[in-house]
Amino acid sequence: MFNEVKRNSFLRGFKEALPIFWGYFAVSFSIGITASKFGITWFQAGLMSILNHTSAGQAAAIIMIGNNDSYFNVGVSQLVFNLRYMLMSTALALKLRQDTKLSERLLMSCSVTDEIFGISIMKDAPINAWFSIGALCMASPGWVLGTILGVVMGQILSSQITAALSVVLYSMFIAVIFPQARKKKFLLLVIFVSMLSSFLFSILPYVSSLSYGTKAIVLTIAISAIFAWLKPVEEENNYA
Repeated sequence: MFNEVKRNSFLRGFKEALPIFWGYFAVSFSIGITASKFGITWFQAGLMSILNHTSAGQAAAIIMIGNNDSYFNVGVSQLVFNLRYMLMSTALALKLRQDTKLSERLLMSCSVTDEIFGISIMKDAPINAWFSIGALCMASPGWVLGTILGVVMGQILSSQITAALSVVLYSMFIAVIFPQARKKKFLLLVIFVSMLSSFLFSILPYVSSLSYGTKAIVLTIAISAIFAWLKPVEEENNYA
């Protein structure tokens, strides 16, 4: 039953996700611009945004589709890029109310994005699933509308303007990773090695002929495994 507690949690999540709506709109607009460059229609891009709330995964998928990559590579790349959501879901599940229904857990699972996870995990336990669901109902339309508008504008504007607007996507990634890299020198090393490896894979014999998706999968798994082995996350003994 949708009681007053659930309703209040839903409305609170809905209101707190307003900044996320605008952030999603801006980022997905650039993704829509990129999609239009590969001949993807506004309906196809909009449907993708409804079913896929991850900027890195969706951007990679669009590029792979535009390069006629295989279904297998697209699927594996999405699995690799989005594994972090399994960890986020586990962390949220541990803080959920004990009486949360399976249907509510399934609905909440659709709302696990970096930003919604951030505002949800900060709540004191036990958290109500309807807070995250409310946040999704606010944020998701921004993602979908931004993508559709980006595709439409990409088909109307000149190629010079769309090329300039597509840079926004890369600016977003830079804005996300570099503040953290300034605090953690090891992370800066990871970024440098990733960029250098990607460049080498584009010019070296044999590997340069691999598809975009294969390169992304190989580099992501290899670099993550190497640096996880070199510097594993330290366990925190903060259990009650």
